[in-house]
Amino acid sequence: MRNRRGMNGLMNILLMVVLGYSLLLVFLYFYQDRLLFLPNIPSRVVERSPSAVGLAYEPVTLVTRDNIDLDGWFIPAPENRGVILFFHGNAGNISHRFDSLLLFHRLGFSTLIFDYRGYGRSQGHPSEAGTSMDAEAAWQYLTGKRSIVPSRIILFGRSLGAAVAARQAAEHTPGALIVESGFTSVPDMAVELYPFLPVRWLTRLDYNAREQLQRVSCAVLVVHSRDDEIIPFRHGQALYAAAKEPKQFLELRGGHNDGFLMSGRTYTRKLDEFLSRWIQ
Repeated sequence: MRNRRGMNGLMNILLMVVLGYSLLLVFLYFYQDRLLFLPNIPSRVVERSPSAVGLAYEPVTLVTRDNIDLDGWFIPAPENRGVILFFHGNAGNISHRFDSLLLFHRLGFSTLIFDYRGYGRSQGHPSEAGTSMDAEAAWQYLTGKRSIVPSRIILFGRSLGAAVAARQAAEHTPGALIVESGFTSVPDMAVELYPFLPVRWLTRLDYNAREQLQRVSCAVLVVHSRDDEIIPFRHGQALYAAAKEPKQFLELRGGHNDGFLMSGRTYTRKLDEFLSRWIQ
């Protein structure tokens, strides 16, 4: 009798483990968009405008081919060395990127920054296909409405934005591409985060930046920190290996979100040298 009770107890435990594991798989499959796209962290509210940090700007509304309105800013620079098309990461919105906007402005580059669909004041809901359409709308705005030649446009992507920028650079030919703190692909990251799950079968999102970099024909600068606590340094190394010449690698120090700030003058100087070489 005791053995039977023990076996029943063990079977119940195993059943609970299998059920819990199955529920976790279902959750990851159906809710992975919510795990990647984080427009409400720290907030979806656009807290201030560039004028709060002394930057003149023009409000911009980008319209995608599926008729989604995206909110953005065009920040002109007096020197006008070129235009940086800024693709931000998976959290927050354009009002959380003033450190970079100020840096680009001081280097003499104008910047177009916008929020993906579902972020900030932009309409819609974020998706992988959606961010590609958002990127294309920004590109068409610069090359069409503003008549900026592609060779004067720098695609800059940080974190998730690195994958968005890499895809856009594979579709067009900008003057240069900068991928900062990027991952090789979502499935690769998922394997590292959930090694006990069959995530390559579950992952509906791809964002394969490594594959896209193999199609890019402009100059590429890969930027990554050995101290990155979110996206390991080896992802940056793999992206650099995938990119074709001409290419450069800039190693930072500091965390995922503050490496460019921690690296200070080195970061600014290397960006300036790279852009001076490829943007005429």
